[in-house]
Amino acid sequence: MTHLEYIFTHLIPTWFRSFGDNFRMWSDLMTGNYEPYVLLKDDDPFETTYSWFWTSINLDETYPKEFLESLIQMADDVKTGKVKTYPLTQEMFDKLDDLVGDLIDLDLGEELNDGSL
Repeated sequence: MTHLEYIFTHLIPTWFRSFGDNFRMWSDLMTGNYEPYVLLKDDDPFETTYSWFWTSINLDETYPKEFLESLIQMADDVKTGKVKTYPLTQEMFDKLDDLVGDLIDLDLGEELNDGSL
């Protein structure tokens, strides 16, 4: 990845998305559109929106060029077969369920089917 590719395919689009997101949050804060930001029923809608806005201003979602190049290299290694991959099997999910199944109180399959999640 050249420096120009990095700037035009990552930095500039990320900056514009960040500016757009921050403007939308500021607009929601100014117009009283607090509901999209409330996660819990006990949350104060204004405080939650206010916190999301100020937190978003301080976020830096740009990644270093070297990090992106390493991700691209890893993906190429998987595609070309340099790295051996292992498929997920039902047996692996069963073992995982045996390990952590008692920690999960709800059945996600039912929740997803009835649309409540």
